[in-house]
Amino acid sequence: MPHTQKSPHPDPQFIIRGVHLDLTEALRNITQHKAERLLRHNMHMLRIRIDLELDKTKDVTHKFIAKGHIEIGGPDLIASVASDDCYKSIDLLVDKLDRLLEDRHSLRKDKRNHPHATELDTDLPKT
Repeated sequence: MPHTQKSPHPDPQFIIRGVHLDLTEALRNITQHKAERLLRHNMHMLRIRIDLELDKTKDVTHKFIAKGHIEIGGPDLIASVASDDCYKSIDLLVDKLDRLLEDRHSLRKDKRNHPHATELDTDLPKT
């Protein structure tokens, strides 16, 4: 029997909600499928929440709003986009969240590889 190694962190929970919008099974599946692309950066994500909203008070070009919230170790990542098509909003949101994760990863990597010297106000005791 082959041994499969389980990740030390559980898979993140996907929460997909429709606000003033009937969330069909197809829309839910496509949203989760596209959001799974975000997992390639970091498996330490706790929860990914995506809200799809239909705002009839806006003009036609900004009618569908997609909001994303990633709960991750450290500050949460939050993004929002609006467009004239729900599927286009999902694509734009996932791209935006992907860029946020890339920026966050490169900043952490840069900080790890290039530590800054710290100055202490007191003298260290001699041993």
